[in-house]
Amino acid sequence: METARSTRTFWLLAGLGGALTAVGLGAAHFMETHGHIVTGMGNEVVWGLPHVFAIFMVVAASGVLNMASVGSVFGQPAYKTRARLSGLLSLALLAGGLMVLMLDLGRPERVIVAATHYNFRSVFAWNVFLYSGMAAIVVVYLWTMLQPGLDKWSKPAGIAALGWRFILTTGTGSIFGFLVAREAYQSALLAPLFILFSLAWGLALFLLVQALLSARAGLAVPDAVLGRLARLLGIFVAACLYLVAVQHMTHLYEARRGGFEAFLLLGRNGGAPYATLFWAGYVLLGSVLPLLLLFHPALRSPRGVTAAAALVLIGAFAWLYAFIVGGQAFPLDIFPGHEVRSSFGDGAVARYVPSVPEALLGIGGLGAALLVTTIGMRLFDMRPHDTPAAPAKA
Repeated sequence: METARSTRTFWLLAGLGGALTAVGLGAAHFMETHGHIVTGMGNEVVWGLPHVFAIFMVVAASGVLNMASVGSVFGQPAYKTRARLSGLLSLALLAGGLMVLMLDLGRPERVIVAATHYNFRSVFAWNVFLYSGMAAIVVVYLWTMLQPGLDKWSKPAGIAALGWRFILTTGTGSIFGFLVAREAYQSALLAPLFILFSLAWGLALFLLVQALLSARAGLAVPDAVLGRLARLLGIFVAACLYLVAVQHMTHLYEARRGGFEAFLLLGRNGGAPYATLFWAGYVLLGSVLPLLLLFHPALRSPRGVTAAAALVLIGAFAWLYAFIVGGQAFPLDIFPGHEVRSSFGDGAVARYVPSVPEALLGIGGLGAALLVTTIGMRLFDMRPHDTPAAPAKA
């Protein structure tokens, strides 16, 4: 009976993941054939909603591997049982994020050019090696955990994955940190900030997946392990909030960034949607409420931890949208100290409204991650093995 139930669940999840992936591919084909006129993007906002999905998945792919690192590299037995699922989720998220990233940039058939011609002065060229290297290392890491007799190589592979994912996330943050023209982006703090975000978002996503698996299998996550993971998530969320505050305080100290900070933090000059996303989406829903659920004695519970993880992911999308789209919508200061006016709209805040195809492409990336995870768990033993849950009292 359980085998038949597992088979039905597999086909249901695989069908859902495949359908979402197909919808995303169809949306990409629609945008490819009709052009960017069917999207909300323009000359000012060239990284839209699909990039929000892609950056989230790539950053979370790095952070979700933290479970495997704690178990293999730091020798914590309680986490070793979660190492395989951690590695699988990392591969799945990386595949989904890169799918969206490649299709959103346009001309995906020319990816071979990007893979064979490099400008090493560009951080985008570095990321070709960082992404492919990350995937290769995680595959080897999983191999050492799944293949009998290769256990002794798990720690070296884990150390390599630990170092590489920090480099990968540094490269992702540097994509924005090196953009001098955008007042919202250029900052050396973005590299460590993205590393912290990866740890928080990856752990939150892992906790959600773990909760779903445990509920379905009737298994209880040990209270000690869940408590440690909850505290760790709270520390990561608090550290992210602190570094975001430091970044904005640094920008406020610079006179040239005052206009953008008023735009993002106070909603001035057309920045109201981004200010709402930042304060209500990221600060309140994505940080303050999760911290209360994770640390307040009256609110702390397994369901509270799951709710906190979900809120952290909502805050992740809110921050990324405000940061990526809001940073492009704010006008470029091409001639500092001078007022620029033209019929082209120089100095005006760019208008961006995500289109349905853009949203479907991003959802398609999540569908691809779901499909890879479902197939991986069907082919290999990836589930954490914890003690069965106590039967409910009548």
